[in-house]
Amino acid sequence: MTGEGFQDKLKQDYWRSTPRRYDMETNLVYEVDHLSEQQIELCYHCHKCTAGCPVVDAMDYGPDRLLRMVALGQNEAVLRSRDIWLCVGCFTCATRCPNEIDIAAVMDGLRQLARRRGEPVGERDALLFHRLFMGVVQRLGRSHEAVMLGLFKVLSHVPLWNDVGAGLNLFLRGKVPLLPQRTRAGAKVRAIYKHRRAL
Repeated sequence: MTGEGFQDKLKQDYWRSTPRRYDMETNLVYEVDHLSEQQIELCYHCHKCTAGCPVVDAMDYGPDRLLRMVALGQNEAVLRSRDIWLCVGCFTCATRCPNEIDIAAVMDGLRQLARRRGEPVGERDALLFHRLFMGVVQRLGRSHEAVMLGLFKVLSHVPLWNDVGAGLNLFLRGKVPLLPQRTRAGAKVRAIYKHRRAL
C-alpha cells in the first residue's frame, strides 16, 4: 500500500470509529475535526505551515502552535485568539502540510465554534469584515471592492482617511470600478443563501 493509500485508509477508519456524540466542552479536538472534516491529530508539528503563512507575523501563535493548543485542550486561549480571525484562507499551509491537513478549514471551524460559544472576537473588526463581504456578495452576486471599502470604513474602527491615497490611486488606474458590474449570477447566489438559511 502506498503512503497516500495508507493515509486515506487511516482517515476513513478514523471517521468510521469517531463517536458522533462527545463532550464538546472538554474535547475541542473532536469538535474541530468534525466541523472541519480534518484529522488534526495527524499533525506532527514540522512547522511547514507556519513557515509558509503570509500573515504569521501578525499572529500571536501561528498555525502550528494553534493546532498544538487545540490538542492540549486550551479551549479559551484558542477560541479567543486573534489568529483564527487573521487567517486569510490562502491554503498555503494546506499545500505545504505533509499530512494534507487543511488548516484553513480548521481555522474556519474554530471561528464557527467561537461564535457558537459566544467568545469575544480576537481581532477587532474581523467579524464585521466577514459579514460585510457575505452581505455584498449576497446582494450583488459578487464582491465589489468600492462598496466593501466604503461600508467597512464607515462601520469599523479603522480611521477613515487611512488608505485614501492608495484607494484613490487604484480608482484612477481603473482597478476599482465605482459601480458594480451587473452579473446574471445574482439570482443564483441569492437562492444559495436562501437555501442555506432554510437548513
